[in-house]
Amino acid sequence: MKKISFLLILFLSALSFGQVTFSPGIRGGVNFAKFTETDGGFYNWFENDEKWEDQERITTSYITDFYMGIYGNIRISKVYALQPEINYSRQGSIMKTSDREIKSKLSFISLQAVNKFHLRKFNLQAGMSIDFLIDDRNFYPYNKNKTDLGFIVGAGYDVTNRFGIEARFKKGLVSQIKTTSEDHTNVLFQAGVYYTFNMKK
Repeated sequence: MKKISFLLILFLSALSFGQVTFSPGIRGGVNFAKFTETDGGFYNWFENDEKWEDQERITTSYITDFYMGIYGNIRISKVYALQPEINYSRQGSIMKTSDREIKSKLSFISLQAVNKFHLRKFNLQAGMSIDFLIDDRNFYPYNKNKTDLGFIVGAGYDVTNRFGIEARFKKGLVSQIKTTSEDHTNVLFQAGVYYTFNMKK
């Protein structure tokens, strides 16, 4: 009886894994990025930083740039897929005071794990990202971090079986810079396309 149960489990496991498919792909598009105007990030939510009331507050606005990357779509069922990604993302922010404006540009390598929930041609996306700063221009804060952790939400539409369009929102959770008494985190909107290669013979 134990042998029969064991064989049955093996059979069901093989049947289950036999439905899993792997398809590589590429993605790319436009970034709309900025820093928050005041946001300490998750690691100092409970800190009580003293504010420098005599310092002028900095305002921020969006810059436009691009992203591109590769992914592996692991389709586990008709409804659900897990999609690991490696992306190159150019971000940053315009930072303004009453007498000065600086356009900072940052380049990240992003490792992302995205859950995709398929509803016919539409898909809903949610996941996490860890980003590594590899280059920056006009970026001279009092202190800065070279890594970021963020969450992702978004949606996509399969125009064909291989080609689709998507939009995402990503929010950084780690304070990237400190200016006067304020901390700033990354905010990112993405709009782009993706292409999945058909690996079936």
